[in-house]
Amino acid sequence: MRTVVRVPEELSARVPAEQRGPGRDRDSVRLLVSRGGEVSHHAFAELPLLLRAGDLLVVNTSPTLAAAVDGRIGHARVVVHFSTRGDDGRWAVELRDPDGRGTTRPRAGGPAGAEVCLAGDGRLVLEEPMTAGGGRLWWARVPDVDVPALLRRHGRPVRYSYTERDQPLSAYQTVFALPSADGAGSAEMPSAARPFTTRLVTELVSRGVRFAPVRLHTGVSSAEAHEPPSPEWYEVPEASARLINAGRADGGRIVAVGTTAVRAVESAAGPDGVVRARRGRTELVVTPRRGVRVVDGLLTGLHEPEASHLLMLEAIAGGAAIGRAYTAAVSGLYLWHEFGDSHLILPAETTHPGRCSSNQQ
Repeated sequence: MRTVVRVPEELSARVPAEQRGPGRDRDSVRLLVSRGGEVSHHAFAELPLLLRAGDLLVVNTSPTLAAAVDGRIGHARVVVHFSTRGDDGRWAVELRDPDGRGTTRPRAGGPAGAEVCLAGDGRLVLEEPMTAGGGRLWWARVPDVDVPALLRRHGRPVRYSYTERDQPLSAYQTVFALPSADGAGSAEMPSAARPFTTRLVTELVSRGVRFAPVRLHTGVSSAEAHEPPSPEWYEVPEASARLINAGRADGGRIVAVGTTAVRAVESAAGPDGVVRARRGRTELVVTPRRGVRVVDGLLTGLHEPEASHLLMLEAIAGGAAIGRAYTAAVSGLYLWHEFGDSHLILPAETTHPGRCSSNQQ
């Protein structure tokens, strides 16, 4: 069952939360909570009250890259989005046309052999579509160019038309981001973790909530066509695999922070639900038919109704529950996209036979 709801344009978050008024911080966003069929409304700062000791948050430590670079094909201006570095040294790139407002609009990829002149006197050569029949992402050679260095010098964050203005790269980094030795990172921010602050993380830890870091470098999303995610590089370290398995054995809830964290940890899980240390490229797409083996809950943003990410949400909570949550989000005027409000999906509370409920608050 697909979630069907119309999201008015005015519900797009155009600037980060901390820029929407004095005294606001990243965690000054709202939090919609789904528990089975129940929906409730909270502030994100209430998250420590909604989790419990023994719960484990799986967080993505991938840093965000300044992945948009200006270029030219002949005399035509283009914007190159560097999406994913391949094992053979090539890069998957998306070409877009500047729209005159600081953002971009879709552009057909190719043809093979086309050369793009890049800022800083670099160039790339398009070779072939990343996927058979696809035309948005193309594999490209970037000869004699250190792409991470190019992005540091000439890149800027990928920005979409619903945002109001350019933001510094720091606005797109999460509190969990760690630099990669090879300069790799995410073309787009793992935005579910954006509302976390060091203060909030400290409070969660003090209440017995644990964290398991994983890494998945996100590629450029399909903002208009809503394609499934392309293959992405991920790593689940041995220590995190042990934490997740121990948390499950102890009865704690495994809550992924973002769809990227779900994709990483589910890619490292066997059919028995045991998570093992793994790294490499994942093509896993989590759908209701595939289901989830490890994750009990998800903390995420609000996604476009056509987005393929909603299949993952429905795999975790069920289509009916997600439909109710999104209807409540629209009627409650929640804000969408990477600078918007958050959605916490938790399993329904169950009553255990023979166990008395506590009267303590």
